[in-house]
Amino acid sequence: MALKVELKPGERFILGDSIITNDDQRTRLFIEGDAPILREKDILRLDEADTPCKKIYLVLQMMYLSTDPMQHHELYFQLVRDVLQAAPSTGPMLDNINNKILTGQLYKALKETRKLIEYERELISNVKTA
Repeated sequence: MALKVELKPGERFILGDSIITNDDQRTRLFIEGDAPILREKDILRLDEADTPCKKIYLVLQMMYLSTDPMQHHELYFQLVRDVLQAAPSTGPMLDNINNKILTGQLYKALKETRKLIEYERELISNVKTA
């Protein structure tokens, strides 16, 4: 079954190693195959990875797009250890993300990491108001 992707005018997405930019009209694409796909809204750029959990997302994104995800594992697990040390309450969320990685569900791990980033945002805002 093909993946249906609807793009807004000018919207970009990553398909495998390629960045594809839509023209000036809405477009609907049907994509068949196993190449990793990331829509623009799911892409985190390097300069946007300004918190520890966003850095985890960035490394996961690199894993998802890579032909050899294991090359990013060492950095990923170092970042996870740092976050766990600073905020032990993230443990259950990180365990869930790790389970997704171990079962090859890297896209689902990315989605779970968005929840981790939101939780991190809450933790940081609580520290600032205290």
